[in-house]
Amino acid sequence: MDLDLVRLKYREALEGLANNTKPVFGFDKPVLHEGGGYAGVWLECAPLEGLVYGQYAGKHDVAKANHEVFFHHQREDGYIRYAVWALRFGQAQIQMVVPIAATALETADLTGDEAFLAKAYDACSRWDDWLVRHRNTRGTGLCEAFCEYDTGHDRSPRFEGLPKECPDGDAATCPKVGKLPYLAPDLSATVYGGRVALSKMAERLGIHSEAERWRQKAQTIRRLIIEHCFDPVDECFYDVDCDGNFLRIRGDVLTRVFSEHVVDQVMFDRIYQRHIKNPASFWTPYPLPSIAVDDPKFDHRLPRNSWGGATQALTALRTSRWFYHYGQAEDHRHLMTQWIEALCRAPDFMQQMNPWTGEFSTAQGYSPAMCVMIEFVERLGLLGEMHKSTAGAGTH
Repeated sequence: MDLDLVRLKYREALEGLANNTKPVFGFDKPVLHEGGGYAGVWLECAPLEGLVYGQYAGKHDVAKANHEVFFHHQREDGYIRYAVWALRFGQAQIQMVVPIAATALETADLTGDEAFLAKAYDACSRWDDWLVRHRNTRGTGLCEAFCEYDTGHDRSPRFEGLPKECPDGDAATCPKVGKLPYLAPDLSATVYGGRVALSKMAERLGIHSEAERWRQKAQTIRRLIIEHCFDPVDECFYDVDCDGNFLRIRGDVLTRVFSEHVVDQVMFDRIYQRHIKNPASFWTPYPLPSIAVDDPKFDHRLPRNSWGGATQALTALRTSRWFYHYGQAEDHRHLMTQWIEALCRAPDFMQQMNPWTGEFSTAQGYSPAMCVMIEFVERLGLLGEMHKSTAGAGTH
């Protein structure tokens, strides 16, 4: 690996993140925007990106702001608006992946801000209540998907032929189309991870009875995810349509379930070896494609902004949340190395890449790719290697 090039791209990533930090509608603190073709912040990703920027670049104020912007725009009924742009906000879907409660707890740990922790606990508790009231219409106890954008899976075969948003811009309204609503393992995993974080928040805040309540609620939905959405024959998690049938598309839903540690080590090992580590499925030269490359629904055209096959920077950014937990540090080292080498070859920081060639596409100036660069360089200890290389050169 060319350390001089790594150093240059690392510096470019930090500069790009600084340039992408700017105001949004109705909020007085600058936030880290998604960048690329996305001016604004999204619930599915902005809190994690702010946390990574705060952790590795010392931008603690941005880490907090990327959460507070969503708390600030939260409705009285508990709904958290899924996006905030320069001139408005959006509320036509839920669009969540990494639980905002989980990243808020980590941000509180990073900053030592107990007032922020209390604010986050209140906001995330009310958000969970809203999801229970409006996204459990089938009464299973799981979180339901109503539209394509609920999971941020743009152009995914998972939602082929279904609406992108909820009717009338109302995330509480399920379109009367197809076999909706779906029992969604990844959305339910997000709820699970949020409840685990809420239980820890309550303990920190001294609300012990609430902590136990959240633990019990978390374990209940964890059990239900496995009971309803896991096929033991395929050893895979799938959506379940309103007729009770699996939608058998092998996608990055698996990694989102892993991110919240829904499965135990034994189940993880079976799924990981059969699907994730399989070069014919997800362990391509540049892991992890958004749809298994041997799945019939994989889109070989790899169009721009598509979760139909391309390897996505957001998926890479989330890998640190589960590879280490399940004891796959060496495989994560390989994945990080492949990503850094591909980013160093790319003309800019972009959203997605070809899982075989590492060639990037879609929107320059993309913050998640920049966050991947700085986190992976730090985790691999390459800054230290660069310093040693520089020091060694000076002794000759």
